[in-house]
Amino acid sequence: MTVPVLNKKTQTQLRVRGYHLDGYGHVNNARYLEFMEEGRWAFFDDHPALVKQFKQQAAAFVVVNINIDYRQAAVEGDDLIITTGIVDVGKRSAVCHQKIFRADGTLVTEASFTFVLLDLRANKACAIEGEIGAVLEALTVAESALTPF
Repeated sequence: MTVPVLNKKTQTQLRVRGYHLDGYGHVNNARYLEFMEEGRWAFFDDHPALVKQFKQQAAAFVVVNINIDYRQAAVEGDDLIITTGIVDVGKRSAVCHQKIFRADGTLVTEASFTFVLLDLRANKACAIEGEIGAVLEALTVAESALTPF
């Protein structure tokens, strides 16, 4: 089956505000996870075929592991670009990778999110196969492509 995909990655922009900061004047480490969640929601907005498959199969995208690397501090007023893409699809799990850049191109942080598909009816992880597997495979992109520049 061929699944048409116009753009395999998503870019989301946001400005760092004062309420994102910790006592040291830079973005609190937990906020980066929120920024990345915003990026993943934008990814779903940009890929309605994937959302359609989730709904048809009564499945949900559930994060089971996060590996995050903090590279540079972001501060109030920084304009950030969050890139999001699926970099690996297996039989039982897949990996979404995200990078956050400053507008000047500096890599601020990056993370890999391993997720499983949860069968909402049975309340347990299910295999990534069939239509939903095909859509995820069609969206797979190289980690190196997750740059806005």
